Amino acid sequence: MSTPSFRDSLYAPDHPRVAKLRRLDARSYAEAAKEDSFAGPMIEGWKKLYPAPFVGVTSDGTIREGLFPLSEARPGEEAPTSDMVAAADKLFALLGAPQRERISYPVDALEWQSWANPEFMQHDTGLRLEEQDSAVRDAALSLVKASLSPQGYELARNLMRINGFLGDLVDLPLLMNEFSYNFALYGTPSESEPWGWQLFGHHLALNCLVMGTRMVISPVFLGAEPDVIDDGPHQGVKVFKERIHLARELMAALPEALRAEAVIFEHLQDPAMPEGRLHPGDERHLAGCFQDNRVIAYEGIPVSSMPAPALALLEGVVDDSIAYLPAGPKAARLREIREHYAETWFCWIGGWQGGDPFYFRIQSPVVILELDHHCGVFLGNDQPAPFHMHSVVRTPNGNDYGRALVQQRG
Repeated sequence: MSTPSFRDSLYAPDHPRVAKLRRLDARSYAEAAKEDSFAGPMIEGWKKLYPAPFVGVTSDGTIREGLFPLSEARPGEEAPTSDMVAAADKLFALLGAPQRERISYPVDALEWQSWANPEFMQHDTGLRLEEQDSAVRDAALSLVKASLSPQGYELARNLMRINGFLGDLVDLPLLMNEFSYNFALYGTPSESEPWGWQLFGHHLALNCLVMGTRMVISPVFLGAEPDVIDDGPHQGVKVFKERIHLARELMAALPEALRAEAVIFEHLQDPAMPEGRLHPGDERHLAGCFQDNRVIAYEGIPVSSMPAPALALLEGVVDDSIAYLPAGPKAARLREIREHYAETWFCWIGGWQGGDPFYFRIQSPVVILELDHHCGVFLGNDQPAPFHMHSVVRTPNGNDYGRALVQQRG
């Protein structure tokens, strides 16, 4: 089966979907989106969720205690805290008093939970990068770079570039550009006390907390529409290729009966889905923005039932899904995830061969990994397609935003 091209789904320039948004920037569209037939209902639904005090994602409504003990990182698993503090200090040195006040929040602030991945700015948290001068933008991104692996930083920047590419492609550069993202700081940069940063906007959200040698980057949202840049200065950029390949190989490696059990719905838009299972914006994924307290039951098959070749491929999917972490915290996270393989479940929706779009979830007491192929938002495909995808990483049972660690610290 040939993979469809996103260019086959481009709207005509005068199509109402894109034409009505011309000349709107992030702030004017934030108001217009409230009346939009697509965005408006989502905003209303999310408004009911955001003010809720943080509890954490669970599988049954009850937080499982003791999963995230308060201790220093093991040797070889340390966070790059010194580099992060140095980068944060450089950023602060460039900011005037109003900017410092605007960008700064307490380490346990509710605003952590204000992140969102759509193009409309529902919450104007921190500083908007597109409104800052290049020195401030570069300094903020230098902090991001100091906190991520080289691979993770390159992916984040490529998603930002794809957003700019999409904005140019549909002639909406005021609404979607390389820097249409919000950036905020939480707590005071320190080599021992908890603090962190947040970057969010269209198809990219990173929430990073560091406390001494420990690091948590979660929730994470990484997505793209389209998944490739085929023209211009960044031509050749393509994202998620390895994860998509590994996921298909994983399904192929399962025995037929086990694979059938892993598939909880045969079609991405399946009549068998119960009411509410298909969200207009999130589509199939469950752990996205404003879902900090959602109950997500285990589905599919236990990972312990997989044959060794399939388990090795699942490990590859896990590794690729958390590759944004720097080497030390990534090693810690992989160890944490592996320690719970006996309690880990894997489920799938849709086809798995050729160019079939699909959804999968890997879920345990310490991690949720989702990937979902979507219909078009600024492209015209009314069926899910491989060139538009969302991925989510959560740390359930209360440690999104590193909250479990901060609460134990007191």
